Amino acid sequence: MLLIGAHMSIGGGFFNSLYSGKELGCTTIQIFTKSANQWKAKELTPEDIEKFRQAQKETGIAPVVGHDSYLINIASSEKELLQKSREALLLELTRSEKLGLPYLVMHPGSNPDEKEGIQKIADSLSWVHSRSKNYQVKICLETTAGQGNTLGYRFEQLADIINLTEEDKRLGICFDTAHSFVAGYDIKDEKAYRKTFEQFNQTIGINRLKVIHLNDSKKALGSRVDRHEHIGRGFIGLEGFRLILNDKRFEKIPKILETPKEDDWDEKNLTILRRLNKG
Repeated sequence: MLLIGAHMSIGGGFFNSLYSGKELGCTTIQIFTKSANQWKAKELTPEDIEKFRQAQKETGIAPVVGHDSYLINIASSEKELLQKSREALLLELTRSEKLGLPYLVMHPGSNPDEKEGIQKIADSLSWVHSRSKNYQVKICLETTAGQGNTLGYRFEQLADIINLTEEDKRLGICFDTAHSFVAGYDIKDEKAYRKTFEQFNQTIGINRLKVIHLNDSKKALGSRVDRHEHIGRGFIGLEGFRLILNDKRFEKIPKILETPKEDDWDEKNLTILRRLNKG
């Protein structure tokens, strides 16, 4: 079965995201565990959890991938923001655990000093791990575009974060096609695709890859500008997505669409991806 879906809204309750996903024919979805643009979170009640689990049984959608808030920056050199970010990440990890989500995707963070930033990310992840000892949910570091001072746009940076983090077995990677492409990792044709994933395997290890975000890019290879585009309408083109969707190594990895939310474009993009999976 092709594990493919989209990022779905949690408006009206977590359970609604599953029914909305089912309407689009999703076999997997991604959700925010709380509002993405607020620090505070409405308490997750037993009723919320029960409704969500019931909806998951009814729809058969699995896995459901979590994504954390955009406000979190565990690479920050500002003490107050760093602590606030650590506590927010722990809260989101706890919410993911209660909902039974296997993965929580997060952007590693931003810091103008690469070495300091990487160490702070690792220390923050170790801090979170030490306070969530028996959790099953894994944090998945997302490959970034490298825009501004964001870290995680080179495979080597992600490998360093993993190596410096305590309980590193609890970490995975989310490969975002648009982010990685503008960071300089080409997947437009078979030769480039093979080279990129050989680099990934040698630097990080293909076994760490747990989630894939499928997005075309409005910006060119190596531009380091984060702008998502509809599938086949950007600089990556259809072939790169065909290669991912037919790669046997990635068969059981959830593939999530994060293209612009315009009209019925989720449906159109998913249809294109399903066709590409058939060759």
